[in-house]
Amino acid sequence: MFVALEPRRLYRQVAEQIRILIETGELKAGAKLPAERELSERFGVSRPTVREALIVLEVEGYLQIRMGSGVYINRKPQPMTDAVPVDDSDGPFEILEARLLIESGIAEEAARRATPASIARIDDILARMEAGLEKPQLALTCDRAFHTAIADIIGNSALNRFTGLIYDRRMTPYFEKLASYFEGPHTWRLALEEHKAIRDAIAAGNPSAAREAMRQHLTLAQKRFSESFGEEPSRED
Repeated sequence: MFVALEPRRLYRQVAEQIRILIETGELKAGAKLPAERELSERFGVSRPTVREALIVLEVEGYLQIRMGSGVYINRKPQPMTDAVPVDDSDGPFEILEARLLIESGIAEEAARRATPASIARIDDILARMEAGLEKPQLALTCDRAFHTAIADIIGNSALNRFTGLIYDRRMTPYFEKLASYFEGPHTWRLALEEHKAIRDAIAAGNPSAAREAMRQHLTLAQKRFSESFGEEPSRED
């Protein structure tokens, strides 16, 4: 039934293959899909790739994800207009990887150039974020402001623009649905503490520590993203 895929936009290929099986009736309405681990083995892809594909199909209306129970075929798909990324759009795990690689370098350089004024700006953002942990939209706004403020320290408009643009790729119904499986006051609290570690390393003028703190933060964000969704949330690929 399922065919192993080549490594290009894998989550979209997985979603397309499942979508075809649903539309042709090979996967029946009301049926339960195989477990996430089994799907990843059949497709020959990672479990995060399967997770992304399933949420694409949930947003489109083809699937219903019941946490703790499984993933079921909807009886009457009702796609949401503009809910899914356009063709060749980057997946969330690709974006997190790109951010890890680039923002770690940005934090390293920021530690060399930080001024008391730039640190004060970061402190203000962190204070607002801490006060808004129970308000998801405010926490998200402060999270973006924190990362762009670090890029601002360098004074390179291209880096600043990149940081904002890549962060904004998550501002779609698809990403919002994906984030709904793991974001909340607890995860924002963890992110805040990680932000403080980045801030302290930059304020101390320690480039290597700043780079490592940012790398650790985005690695942990990816881990939270990965472990929060699926039938086996405590395991990793």
